[in-house]
Amino acid sequence: MAYGGEWRPPRTCEDYWSEWKHCKGIRNLFHNYYTYGEAPSCEQWKIDYGNCRQWEKSKSPDSKESLCKSERARIIEKQKYDPVWKLRKSPPRDWYLPLGQDKPKHLNKT
Repeated sequence: MAYGGEWRPPRTCEDYWSEWKHCKGIRNLFHNYYTYGEAPSCEQWKIDYGNCRQWEKSKSPDSKESLCKSERARIIEKQKYDPVWKLRKSPPRDWYLPLGQDKPKHLNKT
């Protein structure tokens, strides 16, 4: 966030704008409605875009604090969920065999 001694927003203002546009897009609305049963809340992206532009214009400490708080909330939200898949330490023993070759012959019905 610090570049050359001066604080910079965690993302560019254009990133906040594109995230807001993506969030409001029909494809994303349909996906969220299908998956969660409700439309996504996109207001925070628009608020962050406004705060980013305000920071670029006037270096407002309120804008800076609001952007930092918003990004912290996003990080905490991501860390709230466990991964879906358990990561392996090594491949399975028989990873190189073609599918179906590891079963006894009487179980294969081809």
